[in-house]
Amino acid sequence: MKYTLTSLFAGFLFGLGLIISGMANPEKVLGFLDIAGLWDPSLAFVMGGAIIVGLISFTFAKKRTLSFLGFDMKMPTKTKVDKRIVFGSMMFGIGWGIAGFCPGPGLVAFGAGEIKGVVFVASMVAGMMLFEIIERKRARSA
Repeated sequence: MKYTLTSLFAGFLFGLGLIISGMANPEKVLGFLDIAGLWDPSLAFVMGGAIIVGLISFTFAKKRTLSFLGFDMKMPTKTKVDKRIVFGSMMFGIGWGIAGFCPGPGLVAFGAGEIKGVVFVASMVAGMMLFEIIERKRARSA
């Protein structure tokens, strides 16, 4: 129950932050990505704030063995940049630039019943399913 309430609170806080910052608005995001046109730098401050919070949080998290909820800490261990991370990052960026959504804001728009959000989330889930099918076939042939 404690884990569920904490997840609910964290999700609510994240969604509220996305709405207040404008990150859930695809036009605002596309304005940020349009560096050759009418560039809107305001989301750089949102990202900068998120990076600062993340750096502080990870600095403390690295020193812990248990989370605040009592679960084992599972920190990322992969440090090598490979073709998969580069290709995946490029695909993410292209999708973000086309839609103006990344997963979090897409889910906010989906939850608000916006048709763009519904189409985005459906497409995102389809992409995840396709990836899973490809990975399973790849694992079987290896």
